[in-house]
Amino acid sequence: MSILIVAEHDNGSLKPATLNTVSAAAQIGGDIDILVAGAGCQTVAEAAARVAGVSRVLLADNAAYGHQLAENLAPLVAHLVQEGGRDYGHILAPATTAGKNLLPRVAALLDVGQLSDVVGVDGTDTFKRPIYAGNAIATVKSLDGVKVITVRTTAFEAVATTGGSAAIDTLDVAYDTGLSRFIDEQLAKSDRPELTAARIVISGGRGMGNGENFALIAQLADRLGAAIGASRAAVDAGFVPNDMQVGQTGKIVAPDLYIAVGISGAIQHLAGIKGSKVIVAINKDEEAPIFQVADYGLVADLFEVLPQLTARLA
Repeated sequence: MSILIVAEHDNGSLKPATLNTVSAAAQIGGDIDILVAGAGCQTVAEAAARVAGVSRVLLADNAAYGHQLAENLAPLVAHLVQEGGRDYGHILAPATTAGKNLLPRVAALLDVGQLSDVVGVDGTDTFKRPIYAGNAIATVKSLDGVKVITVRTTAFEAVATTGGSAAIDTLDVAYDTGLSRFIDEQLAKSDRPELTAARIVISGGRGMGNGENFALIAQLADRLGAAIGASRAAVDAGFVPNDMQVGQTGKIVAPDLYIAVGISGAIQHLAGIKGSKVIVAINKDEEAPIFQVADYGLVADLFEVLPQLTARLA
């Protein structure tokens, strides 16, 4: 059986999350196809064709897919499974906002179940996924003929972007269901690394006191070339925008170094950072739960420590 991966992209470049998803597919085994659906996305298809381990790229270039609306993409994916002439046993997508929006619709159209946030592969039909906010890992076996899976990308190493020479097949199938339409998007622009792809992440919590104090984290992040995140408590308090939220209900991160500043360590936050290689916690409360998972902990006043640390890194 073959595997179909729905690529994540912006019509100009292939998103790194797709490379992690290809890595998960390789562990399942079988030929790997990538679907690139968009508008004016030929360069994305060419990039996908160069990805190591990819057998074929399916290019659906149509205005209906310009903004990758799930209502239009879902019937396309279902069509490829049911009538595409390829024996797909697995449909994969990154467990991002887009993937979580699309694949439940695909599963419904195919009348199968869906496996969410897969972090491990034990075979063609057996997978691991976190439950109870990441405090336990469930091993799940699917008996469905087609396995529909979202992949937690931080659990898999990205494959190489070179070395592949897949053929590109152009599709002439277009679905425009009219169930939704794109109106506008407001993107937060930053020169800092993307949270989910950064090697170093520094996050602030309720202990920061207010949004202005996040400038202390920004100064340290500038020294380290780090991305800046926040706990849900800091976001809910209005200190920073919600696109900075790290945790189970925010962004899942797995950097080489994660520095938690003024974060107590609620279970939902810990679920989003457990994949980090090294966790450093700075908190004046020595009983804070964050210290239970931190590799290094500093019990101190963050307003004294952050300026000192920034100065030492000058």
